[in-house]
Amino acid sequence: MSKLPFDKIVLASHNQGKIAELKAMVEPFGVEVLSAADLDLPEVIEDRDTFEGNATKKAVEICQAVNLPTLADDSGLCVDALDGGPGVYTARYSRTYERLMDEIKDVPSADRGAHFVCVLAFALPTDDTKVEAFRGECQGVIHTEALGEGGFGYDPVFIPTGETRTFAEMTPAEKKQFSHRGQAMNMFLDYLKAF
Repeated sequence: MSKLPFDKIVLASHNQGKIAELKAMVEPFGVEVLSAADLDLPEVIEDRDTFEGNATKKAVEICQAVNLPTLADDSGLCVDALDGGPGVYTARYSRTYERLMDEIKDVPSADRGAHFVCVLAFALPTDDTKVEAFRGECQGVIHTEALGEGGFGYDPVFIPTGETRTFAEMTPAEKKQFSHRGQAMNMFLDYLKAF
């Protein structure tokens, strides 16, 4: 039996990796995790100009549709040389790093700062749909070449601060130490523990 005032959480995602990750994290609370796919819900259109805006929109729309606590996320890569882009447009910008590398090919190494952002929004079904947001960031730089075989997306070109290797050169456990999503998820778990 859960000590929380609810026994189900909906993850506003169809991504099986995110669903498995959330299930593992909230299992100790005795909470069942359902996905938007489980409930045959459509993807919510991400049309806000901030990570918080997109995550909150997804959480609120799904929460109101199913009347269950809902967790949603929005995440992306912000590159200094691109004035913070692709940012909230990361998923639509490119599925791989090649376009990014082409756009900043003439940018010196010293000016290749970047950071990953993940915002989780948790909506509770109340009269005014109460929402809490949790933001994690991972600072680093964009390398001048792609290195490593692991990971996905921008991992072969992103080196987190304090490291000399790209995410793609790390094991999943090593990458998790820096993870923007991991930081946001830990804040969410602390929030649940405080119930």
